[in-house]
Amino acid sequence: MPTTAGCTSERPELKDPVMSIALQPLAGTRTQAARQRASEPEAFWRSLVYFNIYRLACALVLLVMAATWSSAFPFGSRDYALFVSMTACYSLFSLVCFVLIRIRWRFDLQLSIQIAADVVAIGVLTYASNGISSGLGLLLLTSLAAAGLVARGRLTLFYAALASIVILLEHTYEVLRFDAPVPQYAQAGLLAAAYFAIAWLAHTLARYAVASEELAAQREIDLENMAQVSEHVIQDMQDGVLVVDGVGVIRQFNMRAERILGPLWGRRDVPLRQYSAPLARRFQAWREDEHGNVTAGEMTVNGAVGARFVPVGRSRSAGAVIFVEDLTRIQAEARQMKLAALGRLTANIAHEIRNPLGAISHAAELLQEEPAINDTVKRLTTIIQDNSQRLDRMVDDVLRLRRGDSAHRETFGVVDYLKTFVEEFCQIEKIPADIFQIELGADPDVSFDRSHLNQVMWNLCRNAIRHCRREHGSIRVVVALDRRDAVVKLDVIDDGPGVPLVLRTQLFEPFFTTAARGTGLGLYIAREVCEANGAKLDYIETDSGAQFRVLCRAGSNA
Repeated sequence: MPTTAGCTSERPELKDPVMSIALQPLAGTRTQAARQRASEPEAFWRSLVYFNIYRLACALVLLVMAATWSSAFPFGSRDYALFVSMTACYSLFSLVCFVLIRIRWRFDLQLSIQIAADVVAIGVLTYASNGISSGLGLLLLTSLAAAGLVARGRLTLFYAALASIVILLEHTYEVLRFDAPVPQYAQAGLLAAAYFAIAWLAHTLARYAVASEELAAQREIDLENMAQVSEHVIQDMQDGVLVVDGVGVIRQFNMRAERILGPLWGRRDVPLRQYSAPLARRFQAWREDEHGNVTAGEMTVNGAVGARFVPVGRSRSAGAVIFVEDLTRIQAEARQMKLAALGRLTANIAHEIRNPLGAISHAAELLQEEPAINDTVKRLTTIIQDNSQRLDRMVDDVLRLRRGDSAHRETFGVVDYLKTFVEEFCQIEKIPADIFQIELGADPDVSFDRSHLNQVMWNLCRNAIRHCRREHGSIRVVVALDRRDAVVKLDVIDDGPGVPLVLRTQLFEPFFTTAARGTGLGLYIAREVCEANGAKLDYIETDSGAQFRVLCRAGSNA
């Protein structure tokens, strides 16, 4: 599991991946500061380099000034040779420090040695320049401030105490050896107090800097946690997610989006128009519609994919998070909910209807057998029987829907089957045989339950008869074979008005019908039967008429 760089955890592995992502980097924050002090980050050494550059620059400036003005130089008035030699040694020491810094030799000890050398060198230069009145002691203020910031406040007061002791000892030596004015102790004391004040200020600033660094590190870990959790949530979503910037370039996506729209092969920064042109057009329309006039129906990419846009900023021009929804999954869930609500009720009602329905039908048959009935009674009993048969078919549909008959597949020739089916269908429905036209692109075998295929074809052909013109060749049954995928295509095409565009998405929903005497279960059951046989039933959009296609598995001899 990925973690933030530089942070490790000794916690036992968590079973929940989200909690594991969230907690693992945080466990390492408790020891982060200790590890930084142990290993001394690169920023510490970089600061020490800049501090040493300042030291070398001060030493070289004093050395050049002493060499240029010689006796007229105000510093070194007591011992010019000592001043020059000490300045030269101070410069060489700075160069040696660069070497020690480069080899990363013991940061704390090296810094302490450098500060001690600064204090000693400034003390000697102050002595060589006629004491504290020369003002060279002020140079230690910069050294102490820099030491406090470089060391993040560690040993800062110790360095101030060391500098104060050296300055006071130097002035004491001046008083005892050269009869320097005793009141100048006040000047030395004020300078020592300034050392402590600067050291304390540097210590406080360094403490705030450390706290700010720790807070920034904690915020960085929190942001990393949030990014990892967000990535985990996005990848686990049922809908596809695409994050698109203001110019229409994909910045982030999840696997579900690739399953719905096609693979991106892990590539980002791909223009949306190159990945999905229909979705890019919807995105452009959404960006231009600041007032929300575009309807939800206009946001569908195609019949099976919908898109929902959420702006990433206050303005839509900044980009959007696009939620890509699989409409077939949503429709299937809605259909299952509808069936779950109606299934138990309809099954019980169907069982209760069948008993009185049988009694009504049997009574009608007995009436027709009476010798003295007239034509009016015969017509009424015929109406009773016809409607009883219709109710019986409805009961069968409901029970079959509830029961879910299992498929017993067999392999048979589809051409012979269709010829027999068309002949039987025309006889039962009492229609001319020339209404049907069978177009054979191949003579394959299919793997299907024969009774199930008969049920599917009967439903499709009955719908076609209801809406076609009933002329010669009004219903075409087309057979084709896709040898590459071993799939047989059975198309039932009529020359009727076709299915209106607004109703096409509801064709296969249960209890949806446009016929006055329909149950709304025919196409739904036909699709369920096809799926039970490993086949698929779809509506094919055409310019005129209606076309339904059954894709079923080819037999071994196809």
